[in-house]
Amino acid sequence: MLHKPAVQEGTDHAVAYKMRLGMIMFLIYAVVYAGFVAINVLSPILMEARVLLGLNLAVVYGFGLIVFALFLALIYNAMCVKKEKLLNTNDKNGKEGDQ
Repeated sequence: MLHKPAVQEGTDHAVAYKMRLGMIMFLIYAVVYAGFVAINVLSPILMEARVLLGLNLAVVYGFGLIVFALFLALIYNAMCVKKEKLLNTNDKNGKEGDQ
């Protein structure tokens, strides 16, 4: 069996926007993650500090990174869908999609 997309997609006019947004969000996440790594390298004792409900900073920061990544993914998806709808509407009306 061949598996193909349920809907045939045309040209994606939002590629440049999605790439730019993805890179910006990646850099934001990388900075937050670099903070986690820096604390572990420069002051590992600080990670033992109890910060929330008896949990240490390492656990709270680690789970925070996971939740933050999911949050960024949801924002990325919402922004991309909005831009795709805008550009597809412009494309159907005969206008050029701005990237």
